Amino acid sequence: MAGPLKGYRVLDMSRILAGPWAGQLLADLGAEVVKIERPNSGDDTRHWGPPYLKDQDGNDTEDAAYFFCANRGKKSVTVDITHSEGQEIIRQLALQSDVLIENYKVGGLAKYGLDYPALKKINPKLIYCSITGFGQTGPYANRPGYDFLIQGMGGLMSVTGEPDNLDNKAAGPVKVGVAVTDLFTGLYAANAIQGALLERHQSGQGQYIDLALLDVQAAVLANQASNYLIGGTVPQRLGNAHPNIVPYQAFATADSHIIVAVGNDQQFKRFCQVIEIPLMAKDPLYVTNANRVNNRQLLCETISLSLSQKDSRHWLAAFEANDVPCGPINSIDQVFDDPQIIAREMLINVIESRSGSLKMVGNPIKYSRTKIEYPASPPQLGGQTNDVLQDYLEYSECQLTELHTKGII
Repeated sequence: MAGPLKGYRVLDMSRILAGPWAGQLLADLGAEVVKIERPNSGDDTRHWGPPYLKDQDGNDTEDAAYFFCANRGKKSVTVDITHSEGQEIIRQLALQSDVLIENYKVGGLAKYGLDYPALKKINPKLIYCSITGFGQTGPYANRPGYDFLIQGMGGLMSVTGEPDNLDNKAAGPVKVGVAVTDLFTGLYAANAIQGALLERHQSGQGQYIDLALLDVQAAVLANQASNYLIGGTVPQRLGNAHPNIVPYQAFATADSHIIVAVGNDQQFKRFCQVIEIPLMAKDPLYVTNANRVNNRQLLCETISLSLSQKDSRHWLAAFEANDVPCGPINSIDQVFDDPQIIAREMLINVIESRSGSLKMVGNPIKYSRTKIEYPASPPQLGGQTNDVLQDYLEYSECQLTELHTKGII
């Protein structure tokens, strides 16, 4: 059965990660996504390498691996919007689209007549999603915003990294290993767009969506935000530990590290049985999770000493046999060799004209009736320009030749 968004057309004028991530999700769900890129250079991430995609002879292509994580299933159309002819192409495509995604600076598209007020006049049903670092209002609105900056400004780095202590006086804050603020923003954008499309069925009208990376980062502080807003305590860095649950962290074993994630008192009792300290579960210092949080250091020192006596394989098998949540700390290659990842079709292969085939991460959504499909690999720069302009806008060969000669497309 066709994807749930089949029949919708998305004009993706975004680049880097947050906007393209939203566009890729909509494409996975069946929408037709046309990616607008600058002639000759394209999306910035095409050049964020090495590594680069290799062709079938083992030579680097012009596209970095980074680009492939967020642009599956799209058509690439190159348009120079600084020229009036390019602006007209965007207007005509917007007239035929349901959604437009962009992440230009505040006011960046207004000077080209491609902002929401201008496009709303020609297509009142258009859902127009703008993604910026700080939003369209407020004292920071005109600042550029990148994920790393926002992780710092939005509080995430203040709770990420090892704590400062006597042995490690200045461990320092650490960013997350992937651009999570961009990714969360892309997910919020895709949700907001689909909500606006549902509302359009009732009102018949499109609307403007203003999404800011800083807003999103504040929103996804989740329990850490509540710990401060309700509990009145400013959360600090705890390394791999959890602020509200103990033991819930990584521990060293005789040969590596494992994660223990004890979520309730019954699990803690079983945990104590496995590490052969059953009376610890009855100790008044540890009998409830609140007690364990308040006596975190002493408890974790005892656990660390016990777990260091045997290797990870032993502990993982023992905990799993006794229904104690635990797991290894896998490297990326181990993740994609994991039988569960393979069984869940999270490693996919798509056809790519230069490399032959391309390994990608699958979409995690599993519908009972509709099916997520991957009809196209991430596009080569401008690969569908002529087709889109001919099929959608009925441009003639002569018009296309003239636009190519002028460098408009």
